[in-house]
Amino acid sequence: SLLEPTNPYSATKAGAEMLVMAYGRSYDLPYLITRGNNVYGPHQFPEKAIPKFIMLAKRGLQIPLHGDGMATRSYMHVADVASAFDIILHHGEDRSVYNIGAQEERTVRSVAEDICSELKLNADDIVTYVKDRQFNDRRYFIDCSKLLALGWKQEKSWEDGLRETIAWYEKNGENDYWGNLSAALVAHPTGGHVTASPNVFEEIAGSTAEGKADDAAEANRPVFLIYGRTGWIGGMLGRLLEEQGHKYYYGAARLYDRKAVEDDIARCKPTHILNAAGITGRPNVDWCESHKKETVQTNVTGILTLVDLADKNGIHVTNFATGCIYSYDEKHPIGGPGFTEDDAPNFGGSFYSHTKGMVEDLLKNYDNLLQLRLRMPIDHRLDNPRNFIFKIANYDCVVDVPNSMTVLDELVPYAIDGALRKLTGIYNFTNPGAISHNEVLQLYKDYCSPNYTWKNFSLEEQDKILAAPRSNNELCDKKIKSAWPQILNIKDSLIKYVFEPNKQSGGKVRGGAKGEC
Repeated sequence: SLLEPTNPYSATKAGAEMLVMAYGRSYDLPYLITRGNNVYGPHQFPEKAIPKFIMLAKRGLQIPLHGDGMATRSYMHVADVASAFDIILHHGEDRSVYNIGAQEERTVRSVAEDICSELKLNADDIVTYVKDRQFNDRRYFIDCSKLLALGWKQEKSWEDGLRETIAWYEKNGENDYWGNLSAALVAHPTGGHVTASPNVFEEIAGSTAEGKADDAAEANRPVFLIYGRTGWIGGMLGRLLEEQGHKYYYGAARLYDRKAVEDDIARCKPTHILNAAGITGRPNVDWCESHKKETVQTNVTGILTLVDLADKNGIHVTNFATGCIYSYDEKHPIGGPGFTEDDAPNFGGSFYSHTKGMVEDLLKNYDNLLQLRLRMPIDHRLDNPRNFIFKIANYDCVVDVPNSMTVLDELVPYAIDGALRKLTGIYNFTNPGAISHNEVLQLYKDYCSPNYTWKNFSLEEQDKILAAPRSNNELCDKKIKSAWPQILNIKDSLIKYVFEPNKQSGGKVRGGAKGEC
């Protein structure tokens, strides 16, 4: 995978790899590179999370978690890491890179909870939240299949490894083994700089109070709570908020679990909620036809629960909804007027669209909600299976019908702007105008793949191979143009944000696109 360091520390690691590889190529030197994740175990200096949490918890002091504590990591016991080194050294292929990581992920919050549980403590009593680090990746899970192919396997379970590690730190006193730890056990370690504090734990308690004071100073800043962390749009929202310098958290709750959503709100204290969680089905909405209970739980019960709780707490919600609740009819023919935000849904051919249309009508009773209707979303990543272009480029045949579409690269930033402005009501969140499947594929061919070809078939032929009919429509663009006058029409937006960048980078649809030569 392409190296994309997100902070100076990781950039030095990537640079070191480049130097090693360069020496290998220039001077024919043998080398092996390993990439590890989060290692833990006995003897680890308490600046690291697990020993720090252990030493604080067993003294009844607060455990400070950065941000919302929901960053995920894969922790591996030092014994398993050592065995991986041994196997790579003796059996690894020269001039190769091997990832070393555990097979499961845990949030930092859950690690603190497991430590408290082992020490018979209530995590809610001693876990506290402090300002996040300047650079704190939410997730970096690595694929270790190359290492597994050498015959290595993880031997130490999380439960056994953590229990043994806690036992070691209980046996070795804070000052007896390590000396002064005042710089290591605070929320933001100082890189080993040790002060001469006579009482380590008094200083730690003081530093936690300072962290709370820092949080209080930021009380007037907007705070975002995002749902849909592992999804396409949810990930984009986090990256954009990070770039814009906003404070944000990802929710941990399933939306239909009212108590869990209440806990998220109590923990994160958001001023704004951005909901990109929802079930669309994979690979497409046909999945919803055979998973109706799951679809209702998330698309109906979940969003109603979220908006209701937000309303009770005075929180603005931006919900990413769908415009797939309409179908061309006599009043709205192809090339005619688009469906407005006030038009009643006329398409319920799929269970997915049925649930979306039903819940939208119920949500009209809340005045804390910005409802954004997306359609056939597209972004610049042509290798993304959720991307509409990826989908139709990999179909055996496509219908040629004009539709409203959403270019996420342009419109998702508008969603954040709308949340900050506390806009409410329903917005058709698509680029102005409509564009047909053939026009999209022709742009792909012109800009990215001159040899690409495709075949068409009729709507009637398409219906024969689908579990549920599909929505085709054009949405009225007057309201979105009033809110964001700078918005580009669909063709211009596709060229600017999708096809021109991929022309420059050589990007193409992957996955065996039909007609690709």
